[in-house]
Amino acid sequence: MFEPGLLKDKVILVTGGGTGLGRSMSTRFLQLGARVAITSRRAEVIEQAAREMMAESGGEVFATPVDVRDPEGVKRMIDTVEGHFGRVDVLVNNAAGNFISPTERLSHRAVDAVLGIVLHGTLYCTLELGKRWIAQHQKGTVLNIATTYAERGSGYVVPSAVAKAGVVAMTRSLAAEWGKYGIRLNAIAPGPFPTEGAWTRLMPTPEIERLFEQRIPLRRMGEHLELANLAAYLVSDYAGFITGDLIYIDGGESAWNAGEFNVLDAVTPEQWDALEAMRKKADRA
Repeated sequence: MFEPGLLKDKVILVTGGGTGLGRSMSTRFLQLGARVAITSRRAEVIEQAAREMMAESGGEVFATPVDVRDPEGVKRMIDTVEGHFGRVDVLVNNAAGNFISPTERLSHRAVDAVLGIVLHGTLYCTLELGKRWIAQHQKGTVLNIATTYAERGSGYVVPSAVAKAGVVAMTRSLAAEWGKYGIRLNAIAPGPFPTEGAWTRLMPTPEIERLFEQRIPLRRMGEHLELANLAAYLVSDYAGFITGDLIYIDGGESAWNAGEFNVLDAVTPEQWDALEAMRKKADRA
């Protein structure tokens, strides 16, 4: 399905599109024929990224800065993108902030920093663009980048868990409410995908990274192209009947965590032989 024209004529707006997974998705969208607008707080970063992506792909990338925590700034940003491209067909809410910490060490400012970007920013961008689509009788697609712990929570990243849970609730709620307007909303829940920025905050040492790898049945981290291909499919017309869904891409990490006895991965074949012998002896007794 990933033919060069899969996303032809689509204008896709990606928040946090100049680095990490945002840049990887933006690059893939370009390769598949889309025109892409990228935004983040740092103008110099997205402007350089836009130049590099256009040189690599030959596609069109438009960079405009915004702090997604500022609803008036979001409005001006979308005005600017629409002024350049004429419209926006797809919104990818990728901008995020996260770090690991015991929750009792957090200040309210640390909590606000994460919720402001992840929850408020996602809501502001979605509401501003959704209202325009509805007023213009235009169909649209929203793809939110969530996380595997959005549904069940996780210690040490509590502000992110709270914010991402809100994003998933918004995704499902608006999918139900806005479907009648031809607007689709879905979310992706990525497992560990190495990125230069987030990785230094979430996986600061090789030892911590190995701990996470051991919890993944496929025994590796995700590759950016794998997530970018999933994103491309979900914003394409091939996924036209998918809305209100949260799709996991985590190498089986969530499935492993859900099973009480999956920790038995650590048992060696020799230990299994000994356990079987004990069980047979008990059966004969």
